[in-house]
Amino acid sequence: MARQNIAAGNWKMNTTVSEGKDLYKALSNHSVPEDVTVIVGVPFLHIGTLLSIKHASIKIAAQNCHFKNSGAYTGETSPSMLADIGVDYVILGHSERREYFHEDNAMLAQKLDAALENKLKVIFCCGEPLEIRKQGTQNAYVSKQLEEGLFHLTADQLKDVVIAYEPIWAIGTGETASPEQAQDMHAHIRSILTNKYGNDAAQDMSILYGGSVKPGNAKEIFGKEDVDGGLVGGASLKADSFGAIIDSF
Repeated sequence: MARQNIAAGNWKMNTTVSEGKDLYKALSNHSVPEDVTVIVGVPFLHIGTLLSIKHASIKIAAQNCHFKNSGAYTGETSPSMLADIGVDYVILGHSERREYFHEDNAMLAQKLDAALENKLKVIFCCGEPLEIRKQGTQNAYVSKQLEEGLFHLTADQLKDVVIAYEPIWAIGTGETASPEQAQDMHAHIRSILTNKYGNDAAQDMSILYGGSVKPGNAKEIFGKEDVDGGLVGGASLKADSFGAIIDSF
């Protein structure tokens, strides 16, 4: 999957199914530039409904999956189930999954393998909490997340992965990393990809910024050399604001 501009919305645990359907329909009416991929990460209950009205310009992502295809895992959803109904992407490693559901790098490596084996594309999240940023050790922290969760993949497998950098201190807080801070981390991520997989693979990787992206700051953030788009939270819940972010490219 060659490097591309991506506007990905993460609805999290928001909207009823009917509200989600209305939002998806409204987004489907928005003109999407040819060089932009639009993805919406929606609650599990929404997926079937949205697939029934799926628009070619808007890909659908699940927000999580299990690392097994079947078994006695009450309440879980397997990657084979998602693939079977036509889901395009799955988001793995979001900071909320890591914090609230104690998903560590080893578990995420298993989930990543299972998703890719089922031909799902993956948005793989990484990012540091505030205390790590204050210590100035964010580069090492993010490097470890990627090395333990992602770097067992081959260069060929990596083609179906998008990385989303989300500074945890800037998610849902109204705080945003400056465009320069975003660029610095994205450049760091691309450099460690280069060291592991070579320059071609690193340059082909889309790296998204996820931390309070809004219509007012998207253009400046997306304009940085190593920022290829955003994983957008709250601003993706309204068609007009998410549409404006799509237009920021």
